[in-house]
Amino acid sequence: MAEIREISEFLQKGRAKNVKALVTEALEEGQDPKAILNDGLLAGMMIIGEKFKNNEVFVPEVLVAARALNAGLSILEPKLIEVGNEPVGKVVIGTVKGDLHDIGKNLVAMMMKGVGFEVVDLGVDVEPDVFIDKAEEVGADIICMSALLTTTMPSMKAVIDALKERGLKDKYIVMVGGAPVNQSFAEQIEADYYTPDAATAAEVAKKAVTEK
Repeated sequence: MAEIREISEFLQKGRAKNVKALVTEALEEGQDPKAILNDGLLAGMMIIGEKFKNNEVFVPEVLVAARALNAGLSILEPKLIEVGNEPVGKVVIGTVKGDLHDIGKNLVAMMMKGVGFEVVDLGVDVEPDVFIDKAEEVGADIICMSALLTTTMPSMKAVIDALKERGLKDKYIVMVGGAPVNQSFAEQIEADYYTPDAATAAEVAKKAVTEK
């Protein structure tokens, strides 16, 4: 019998092929897709997130673990839809207009998936209205923005201003992050949350959606 615990262990090592094989095996044996997700894939990603926060692993390890997570999810997602597994919530994420950096944004997207969110990744250089239109289209709970350049930080304010203009500011939880961003800037532009790293972003997002 495929051990769900092994899925978590291989995911932490970034062994995408093993994760894929074990998820397939567990499904063939009729194991609960939700248990495979929660106790296998997500449990492994949570451990990586915690280690990343404590500087025990670094970006390359997180990225290979994330690749293994995606490999497992690609097999598992159709089954989760069949059993009606509800995500924790929906996140629309992107790097703001004028900024082409995506490593931080990708890490946050991975950690969000790792705590059970459905993630819509808009990529980089995203126009303010695109964030909002996509959030409206998919019924998102959270709009998550990343910036790595001080010159693109005003684009975050532009998104929040556009939300206000459209009367949607209170509809979404707005989260911001990135190297030049800090708590006082977040308060200044009226973002709901600033977090210093990807693992914290995922924890805060989960808590915020549960409390909303």
